[in-house]
Amino acid sequence: MLKKLAAALGVALLAGTAAQAGDISGAGATFPAPVYAKWAETYKAQTGVGLNYQAIGSGGGIKQIKAKTVAFGASDKPLKPEELDGAGLMQFPTVMGGVVPVVNLPGVNPGQLHLTGSVLADIYMGAITKWNDPRIAGSNKGVKLPNLPITVVHRSDGSGTSFLFTSYLAMKSPAWQSKVGASDSVQWPVGLGGKGNDGVSAFVKQTIGSIGYVEYAYAKQNKATYVLVQNKAGQFPAPTAANFAAAAAGADWAKAPGNYLLLLDEPGAKSWPITGATFILVYKKQDNAAQGADVLKFFDWAYKNGDAAAGALDYVPMPASVKTMMRKQWVSMVKGADGKSVYVSK
Repeated sequence: MLKKLAAALGVALLAGTAAQAGDISGAGATFPAPVYAKWAETYKAQTGVGLNYQAIGSGGGIKQIKAKTVAFGASDKPLKPEELDGAGLMQFPTVMGGVVPVVNLPGVNPGQLHLTGSVLADIYMGAITKWNDPRIAGSNKGVKLPNLPITVVHRSDGSGTSFLFTSYLAMKSPAWQSKVGASDSVQWPVGLGGKGNDGVSAFVKQTIGSIGYVEYAYAKQNKATYVLVQNKAGQFPAPTAANFAAAAAGADWAKAPGNYLLLLDEPGAKSWPITGATFILVYKKQDNAAQGADVLKFFDWAYKNGDAAAGALDYVPMPASVKTMMRKQWVSMVKGADGKSVYVSK
């Protein structure tokens, strides 16, 4: 399945190939790569315009847009307003999704293993080293836990998925907050590093006793054994689009300066605790107005036509009101050298 996904990304996003004239160039987050691939495939069939998107991780996407080597960057780690202003960028969300722990444990089925946030943090700290540890067993009555050492797998690249995951661990564990912290790239106390969601998935798949974290679309496509994580209400909800939407239900984008908003450990019995939006970064002043217009045309098309594809991959589309707000921001904020908006509302 990983090979199929890689092939789909390579064909639909033209990754690793020379871009054709008129194609849109972008780079960054692996979290939304499956839905961007699907959107790109349909968009090219309808318009003839391709998307040359490199799924290299959020850190790489931020670096490339700041270096102006791509028309847009993509990041699951939203930039704070002061960083956006300093770089001359604006950001807007495309879809929301969930980060899930995945394991390779003989005899354990998807959704059968339950972990609290504090236990998950201690596993990633190296403080819990065996799967039959009493702290894991405490929330898994009736589950036969093997006497196996735990192999921790994390991202090796700068990653918005890591930002969401480590931010959640920092919320649930004072020790994690003080010793490791929350960022797209941290000094991991223990474990193996895999590049991208696909790299982490591959490591977990081939390593018995391992645990990693990936965007849910990767877990679903690879039929991975995902873990249920306790939410703020004390429940263990399933990682589904409906439960990612439950976590986002209280999101007030209108009161989020620079569209900086996290959706971690939100209230509600069904809320998935590690939920987040993914973002596109573009320059407010476009050196190439036509290129900037092409980027916004693509994401405007995705806002209008991409919800079904997003839902099929267990992403949550942005609410209509948020899409309207983003289009207004495009008009007022993204301009060419002549001072005119590069996006024309239709």
